[in-house]
Amino acid sequence: MKKDLSLLTTALLISSSSLVGFGQEKTLSRSQLPPAVEKTVQIHSQGATIKRFVTERENGKTVYEAEMMVDGHTKDIQIAKDGTLNEIEEEVAIDSLPPEVQAALRKKAAGADITKVESLTKQGTLVAYEAATLKRHQKSEVQVGPTGKRLVHPE
Repeated sequence: MKKDLSLLTTALLISSSSLVGFGQEKTLSRSQLPPAVEKTVQIHSQGATIKRFVTERENGKTVYEAEMMVDGHTKDIQIAKDGTLNEIEEEVAIDSLPPEVQAALRKKAAGADITKVESLTKQGTLVAYEAATLKRHQKSEVQVGPTGKRLVHPE
């Protein structure tokens, strides 16, 4: 019995320690970016103020993110190590969205205040809108497809 408990404890410690590194962001300076990533940042940050750079492992691969402010709104770009632009998250005004998208986000928010909306573009294609919500000090996020339809899977 003690041996089984000891093995279980060891297994739990190993699995929890392996989760610690998953998805953790590490802040970088611009000079620490790989050359291919730097080139993509230069192209996509014209007129922007860069807030910070981070790196993390996502699906087993190292990715880099540049967090920026452009014309008073946020814009984050995620870049692969080879310089490929994976994703753009850009803040948008909810009133600028098509009525069906606005309605779908408000419905999914279920009475919570929508505090921020971002468009999510992957590989050059708009794939979703994401809204940050707040209800009784509880923060959450909801997503809908580009036409306001339900997503098959979260983006």
